[in-house]
Amino acid sequence: MPEHRPPYPPFTRETALQKVQAAEDAWNTRDPQRVALAYTPDSTWRNRDTFVSGREEIVAFLTQKWERERDYALRKSLWSFHENRIAVRFQYEWREVEGQWWRSYGNELWQFDECGLMRRREASINDIAITEADRRIHGPRPSDEYGIDIPLQ
Repeated sequence: MPEHRPPYPPFTRETALQKVQAAEDAWNTRDPQRVALAYTPDSTWRNRDTFVSGREEIVAFLTQKWERERDYALRKSLWSFHENRIAVRFQYEWREVEGQWWRSYGNELWQFDECGLMRRREASINDIAITEADRRIHGPRPSDEYGIDIPLQ
């Protein structure tokens, strides 16, 4: 029996926003097992210069990511959608073990199957060093800020 992850394509603005917020919420748990369940068992990723295939590799990738990227906190914004595809832009902040803070900016392209699972994810990401005083993302987004776009700088 196939797994299901509503909302399903084709997306409307409302359902695309729901999908983006669900992804943000899941990634902010920093739980690789939970995050991986939103993807098809054979999902393919390009994350920066890394290529990942399947849930086991997704879990391994995210486990390593969040061991390196401490205090990770993410914001995603809907950029565009069409049928079974969604484009988002995002920012997240994190710190290295040594204490240096970073803000990572990027864009993602998502493609979903008919059951609402993400079949393909392509992420382009750039990092900029910031001071702790420059941080503006402190934990998960409060629910009263859902759907609010993130500032560019």
